[in-house]
Amino acid sequence: MINFLIKKFIKDYKNTQDTKVRNAYGKFAGIVGIICNAVLFSLKITAGTLFGSVSITADAVNNLSDASSSVISLAGFKLSEKPADEDHPYGHGRYEYLSGLIVAVLIMVIGVELFKSSLEKVINPSPVDFSWISVCILTFSILLKLWMAFFNYGLGKKIKSATLTATGADSRNDVITTAAVLAAALISYFSGFELDGWMGIFVSLFILYSGIGIVKDTLDPLLGKAPDKEFVENIKNKILSYPGVLGTHDLLVHDYGPGRQFASVHVEMAAEEDVIKSHDVLDNIERDFLNEGLHMIVHFDPIVTSDSTVSNLRKWLAEQVAGIDENLTIHDLRVVPGVTHTNVIFDCVVPFDFNMTEGQLKNKISEIVNSKYPSYNCIITIDKSFAAMPH
Repeated sequence: MINFLIKKFIKDYKNTQDTKVRNAYGKFAGIVGIICNAVLFSLKITAGTLFGSVSITADAVNNLSDASSSVISLAGFKLSEKPADEDHPYGHGRYEYLSGLIVAVLIMVIGVELFKSSLEKVINPSPVDFSWISVCILTFSILLKLWMAFFNYGLGKKIKSATLTATGADSRNDVITTAAVLAAALISYFSGFELDGWMGIFVSLFILYSGIGIVKDTLDPLLGKAPDKEFVENIKNKILSYPGVLGTHDLLVHDYGPGRQFASVHVEMAAEEDVIKSHDVLDNIERDFLNEGLHMIVHFDPIVTSDSTVSNLRKWLAEQVAGIDENLTIHDLRVVPGVTHTNVIFDCVVPFDFNMTEGQLKNKISEIVNSKYPSYNCIITIDKSFAAMPH
């Protein structure tokens, strides 16, 4: 059914790399979410009010928050469609992340209010009128939310949307909370033990937990989360597949919203090759990545390959540095001979969780080099691994 709806309502649905098609997916998911959650809210708030159940009312308000979330998500996808302008040259794609953050805050506020009302019900309990109508409504809600979870997960996977994936997770959580409310109603009816207030507390805590998770998921890209390892590895393998490329490093990826990523990278090529030929290869790399939707700027790093002394030193030093920690790498090595000593100049890439200070690492590498080459003086620049290239 999900594929039928996609084909029916989304034009050119297969072209998910296109920003307009991607936004169409997001807006369609938002409209479906608004309709489904509005129906569930109306049914549950009626049942909760008629039969005096705080847990059903809490579940109804949870659906209302989901409907509000869908409205905000819909607005986020709509705003993210705005083209780049003079003040925002990278576009407005981060509106999608901001809408997700607003949704998360709204969910947490509602969770706090529901916790307070449920706690009041525990302190001052009042009887709940059991009704099979409520059981039917809750069962229908579970089935509909289960479908919505698959629906949003499916769309989120197709367009790689953290917002829709979070919405799918929220629908899955609603299945759990509504099932718990239903179980509490049945247990209370058959055992006589009143669980309504306690279940309201459980639902409110679950809502708060869900909100905190969504806050993290939406804040990460806004704060500059490191790119996915598989994404980085694909970039590396693609660059290394071009003729004449010897290595790559210093990859930086900037996320300005789904489908709006910009990157820069250093590519090593033989210094002895014709510059025009090497530049042509780099142009091809940039153009090919752009065709895949990634704006890539490539910096040319010439590597001396005709001097076996330098080549052997580079290979040996890379092995020695990796011996200190397998995540350490070197690049941009140059050898400058002098009268009394030889300067060995290079950069060393260090992961953020490395347990040595910069001074300690420089001293350690210098000791290793001097043990074999006493006249060599290491001049080391420490780089941070913003997007670690896999080994």
